[in-house]
Amino acid sequence: MQRVSLQDLPRVRTLLEAAPHLAMFPLGNLDRYGLDGEAPRAPMIWTDGAAVLCVTREGMVMVTGAPDAAPAMARVLAGRRVRGIMGARDIARAVQRAAGLGRAAAKLDEDEPQFLLSLDRLLVPDGPGDLIPLADAPRDMMARWRVAYDVEALGDTEAAASARGSTVLDTYLVEDSHRVLIVDGQPVAMTGFNTTLPAIVQVGGVYTPPDLRGRGHARRAVALHLVQARRAGVARATLFASGAAAVRAYEAIGFERVGDWTLLLFTDDGVTVDG
Repeated sequence: MQRVSLQDLPRVRTLLEAAPHLAMFPLGNLDRYGLDGEAPRAPMIWTDGAAVLCVTREGMVMVTGAPDAAPAMARVLAGRRVRGIMGARDIARAVQRAAGLGRAAAKLDEDEPQFLLSLDRLLVPDGPGDLIPLADAPRDMMARWRVAYDVEALGDTEAAASARGSTVLDTYLVEDSHRVLIVDGQPVAMTGFNTTLPAIVQVGGVYTPPDLRGRGHARRAVALHLVQARRAGVARATLFASGAAAVRAYEAIGFERVGDWTLLLFTDDGVTVDG
């Protein structure tokens, strides 16, 4: 695989944008931090002309392409410390095996169903509640929700999630990426877009406190936020479902399963790939 330069970037973006629902994380990081930037999530990129390997400064590996590209990707990763691997299951698991990381200790090791929706087929469920911007919700409560989400969805410790919670919340506020569903004056669910591109958004950060679950709040929050995206000209949305209840909720508003997504996060500060 060849390292991608700024001159190569338009060609690589074309590769990634051919199936954007499989490349939302690298495309989003490129837009936010730039190629070879200094921010922890800035991506370095390699390609063989078909598959694409992105590695952030902090060591998150994001892969797209066919599984037969995994050995070449593993050679690029040799000697590097990686914090995790994400991508469509076939290529992500192939890279995990090729890099010799099949037995590496992980705090999160999940294959989740991935869904896609054309927003002209969005179904908005009836029910109470309206959306407000995250900035209009109680900050202390939203900070607690974000910590709870990271512990539940990402396998973080409460201490680790709390340590970065304020920074994450500030990013959401700056990007205006998240919304809160209000029922009878009380926040009941949060939803957001991890990445927003002109034609597609990636839903993420969906959270309902445990004592408020099972009432349809999350699906209504997601649907109402997608209505806003549709009005802004976005045509599609993608997301991952973390369990049977989430699958039912997303199918109820029109999402259809298109594959499986691997999210593998190693313990501590990651692991070094043998070289």
